[in-house]
Amino acid sequence: MNTLSRTALPSELLVRLRAETPLVQCITNYVAMNVAANVVLATGASPAMVHAAEEVGEFAAIAGAVTINIGTLSPYWLEGMRRAAVAVREAGRPWVLDPVAHFATAFRRDAAVELLELKPDIVRGNASEILALAGAESRGRGVDSQDPVDAAREAAESLARSRGCVVAVTGEEDFVTDGERVARISGGSPLMPKVTALGCSLTCLTGAFAAISPEDGFAATVAAFACFAEAGETAHRQAAGPGSFAAAFLDALHALSPESLDAERRVRWA
Repeated sequence: MNTLSRTALPSELLVRLRAETPLVQCITNYVAMNVAANVVLATGASPAMVHAAEEVGEFAAIAGAVTINIGTLSPYWLEGMRRAAVAVREAGRPWVLDPVAHFATAFRRDAAVELLELKPDIVRGNASEILALAGAESRGRGVDSQDPVDAAREAAESLARSRGCVVAVTGEEDFVTDGERVARISGGSPLMPKVTALGCSLTCLTGAFAAISPEDGFAATVAAFACFAEAGETAHRQAAGPGSFAAAFLDALHALSPESLDAERRVRWA
């Protein structure tokens, strides 16, 4: 528990997020844009879905953080991603990489490698994506993970150390590491994988927290994941199925109590 003395708690960061309303530039996929924007807004930050290559660099210079998701990849979008990553690094602000199904095709693999070389502060993916990104064997198929979170633990820690970034693995129990510190986040709902774009939205929310905690991406990531876990659990109790869950989830994010995020059943530090 000595980790807590040097890591901001999720409750503290949620209070700051709502007070500061950080601007986060979300370069995400077509499927996720509306859902991700609503998730970021409901939690308390300000999303901007700016992806055009002609303006991403200029916008990244004023955003608190940038998130890049390769879900619906194209050469034009990839150029925008490159420019945004370079610009936000030059501005001294954090960015988050979501290498969606990067192992599925050569184009996606090459794009993920190129973006990884531009030094993201945080990498978020499912277990299969993180395993493959670290060069380990993965059973992933398309956007779906076929590997358990625990199978990716060593790969995540190795990737975090070699790249000097935070690596977050999503699953039934999420795993976050910066290569030294480790946190596991429990909660959520089995209905969450039935609602499209929630994982992509988590990437955007992670960027929002990184914007108000640029000095500690590990704490920012844990806070974002704790919000999702808490809201998912709350929404599950109210939902009859995926459709009602989606609406209840946004309501639960909006109504989050900061204190509830710090419970030991929610976040386990190691």
